[in-house]
Amino acid sequence: MDMDNSGGLTPEQTERVVAIAMDLAREGRTEQLVEFVAHGLPVDVRDPAGNTLLMLAAYHGHADSVRTLVRHGADPDLRNDRDQSPIAGALFKGADDVVTVLLEAGADLDSGTPTARAAAAMFGRDHLLAG
Repeated sequence: MDMDNSGGLTPEQTERVVAIAMDLAREGRTEQLVEFVAHGLPVDVRDPAGNTLLMLAAYHGHADSVRTLVRHGADPDLRNDRDQSPIAGALFKGADDVVTVLLEAGADLDSGTPTARAAAAMFGRDHLLAG
């Protein structure tokens, strides 16, 4: 779970906190998500599949959550256990506004499988990466 300082929580409690935060990221509940980070949840914490909060927010099309997580130090290039990057996930899902936020954050277009460039080509979204 990548939580070095769990504040005295048991492993089960820590797992539950991470699961709740991941749900908040999926749902785009930015304010609640930021509260977790403000209270010590590492911004780049991962779920059992290696997804970060930013990955889940990006995949589910929540540009405001992605923007806020980046502002709080989230790494836009952390890939999950399947070697997928947040920007490739956003391209796959057609979340154009999320792609824009990740480009502004300096997301690597050549990392992951498929790369963002390959995903853009596959899904007819090359225009989003032109710039």
